[in-house]
This record gives sequence, structure tokens and C-alpha cells, in this order.
Amino acid sequence: MATAAAGALGLLWGWLWNERFWLPQNVSWADLEGPSDGYGYPRARHILSVFPLAAGIFSVRLLFERFIAKPCALHVGIQDSGPYQAQSNAILEKVFLSITKCPDEKRLEGLSKQLDWDVRKIQCWFRHRRNQDKPPTLTKFCESMWRFTFYLCIFCYGIRFLWLSPWLWDTRQCWHNYPYQPLTSGLYYYYIMELAFYWSLMFSQFTDIKRKDFLIMFVHHLATIGLITFSYINNMVRVGTLVMCLHDASDFLLEAAKLANYAKYQRLCDTLFVIFSAVFVVTRLGIYPFWILNTTLFESWEMIGPYPSWWLFNGLLLVLQVLHIIWSYLIARIAFKALIRGKVSKDDRSDVESSSEEEDVTTNTTKSPCGSNSSNGANRVNGHMGGSYWAEE
Repeated sequence: MATAAAGALGLLWGWLWNERFWLPQNVSWADLEGPSDGYGYPRARHILSVFPLAAGIFSVRLLFERFIAKPCALHVGIQDSGPYQAQSNAILEKVFLSITKCPDEKRLEGLSKQLDWDVRKIQCWFRHRRNQDKPPTLTKFCESMWRFTFYLCIFCYGIRFLWLSPWLWDTRQCWHNYPYQPLTSGLYYYYIMELAFYWSLMFSQFTDIKRKDFLIMFVHHLATIGLITFSYINNMVRVGTLVMCLHDASDFLLEAAKLANYAKYQRLCDTLFVIFSAVFVVTRLGIYPFWILNTTLFESWEMIGPYPSWWLFNGLLLVLQVLHIIWSYLIARIAFKALIRGKVSKDDRSDVESSSEEEDVTTNTTKSPCGSNSSNGANRVNGHMGGSYWAEE
């Protein structure tokens, strides 16, 4: 029995690391053992170092949010308290938990008669009760500040590293003498750090604020981790660095705009949103397909030809491009509404609802895309749900 299990495991292992899947024709794993000095060529075993590093990043994040992000949030006036607590009422609580969180007019009238409460007061109770389940702004600020800090730091490192790399200026260098392209220490650290960060995001997604776009972000993280891992194992790291740096260019701007929104710096939020939108569209719908996909699909086909993992790698890149198109459409829709209407109304899909009774009635005051009272839970930008149209998660 043990022999059979060992044999089956050996077959599975051989199938998983089949050279004909991972590598171009006439190339074997032995060919990529590389020189004995330095890092040699990328090897699958290097990926194992990602998991303890991801745990370390998560630990650093907890310290960062507590000792750096939280004091910054308090300094800009974000309160260290949750939303207004709804008045204790067993009947309304039972309806809220068992029947509906947003009662219709008929149910409101029935509850009004049963409790001898005004309908408006019952509406306020349900709004306050819904807000009790919403994450406080302080928590969202700390999460965004952590992502902003990492994205900005890794983007600066990526630009500095790529500026001296020949494949930034000539993408055909990504495939010259492929796959015999030795791994440098700078490239190794860049790759491993990015991969560890996305693994930490994958795990923390289950403990962080539960967002309405959980599924799309889960797919995004899977595609990103898959791309980084596969491109490392089969040594497509040169083009991989271009993909990572290109995405980091807009990610830190989105997080910066969210921070401004949470702190109620409306003009700064508006400015950052415009910059983010421009950078996102240019990089994801311009540079990415016409520069990155051009080299991975056409230049690589010409210089090295296709093989099984080549198809998988490009398939993941195309999945990413589909997500880019979806997110760009949502950004354009937000911008279009802001330009045409010049104002937004209260929306009951908001992540955080107004806690004052006066705001119970829809207001038509002019708001910008980052206005603190504007909200639309249906809007997602770069995989994040929008309240205040886009940045209020």
C-alpha cells in the first residue's frame, strides 16, 4: 500500500513539474540549475520563502496600523469610535435580524402601529442599526494607509530597479537568450516581496473589512499570485517586473485618494481621483495592452515560440486585461455622472449611512465625486466598492 501511494505521489509530482509544460522545447530543469554563485536561475523552491515573509509582512502591518496609521487618523480628525448605537428594542431587532434590514413602507406602518412610534423614528432606528454593522472610518483609514505605504514604496523601488534594466527600454530584451537569463539579487527581492505581499492580502481578505466586492478581489489576488508565481518558475521575470511596476503606478494613487476621502479633504480627494483615473486608463488600457501584451503575445512568439506554460501565462494576462476593462468602465461611469449631474443623491446602498435625522431626506446639494455624503454601493474602482461614489469602502 505504501509503495503504491509513493508511486502515485511520484507520478503526480512528475506531472506537476513536467519540463514540457514549464519550459521551451529542448530545455530541461537541469539546464537551469545555473551557476553555483549568486542566485543562479529562478527555481520553484525559492517560492517557499514567500510564506514566512508574508507572515512577517502581516505582522509589520498590524504594528504599522496601530502605531503609525491610527495616530495619523486621529491627527486628521477621524474619531476612534463606532457609529451611533440604535436604541434597544427587541421587536425591531427581531425584524432586523430575521426578516429585513430595509423594511418597506407597509412594514414600517405596521411597526409604527405596533410600537406607537412615528414612521420616521423607525426609519432612523433601522438606519442606525445598519450602521452598527458597518466598519468604522478609522479602521478603513488604517487599512488604506498600509496599502498606500506599501504600494508607494514598492513602486519607487520598481522604478529605480527598472530604470537601469535594458528590457524597460527594449521589451525584446525580455526574450533575448530566454530562458538562460540569470537572476540578480535586486530582481529576486523585487519579485519575492511583491509575491509575499499579495499572499498576505489573500489571507487578510478573510479577516479584514468584509467588502461587497470580495469575489472580484479574490479573483484578482488569485490571478496576480498565479502570474507572479508562474512567471518566476519559468523565468519570465523580466516581463513580470514590467507588469508589476505598471500596476503599482495607479494602486498607490487610489489608496491616497481614499485616505483624503476618509479625512474629509474633499479638494485633495477630487484632485487625486482625477490623477488616479488618468493614470489608470493610460496604464491599463494603453500601455498594458500595446506594450506588455504586445511583447508577451507577439515578440515572444517570434523569438521563442509558444509552449504550454506560455499559453497559461498569457491567459492570465488576458484575464487581468478583462478586469482592467471592467474597472475602467466603472471609473468612466463615475466621472460621467459627476460631470453631467454635478451632484449626487443619498443612496440606500451606501456603505455608511447618515446618522442624523435631517439627512434622512434625500439631499440635492452639489457634490464632487469624493463628497463625503455621496455614495453608491454599486460602484467599484480597481476592485474596491464605492461609497462616496468610489472611495468609501
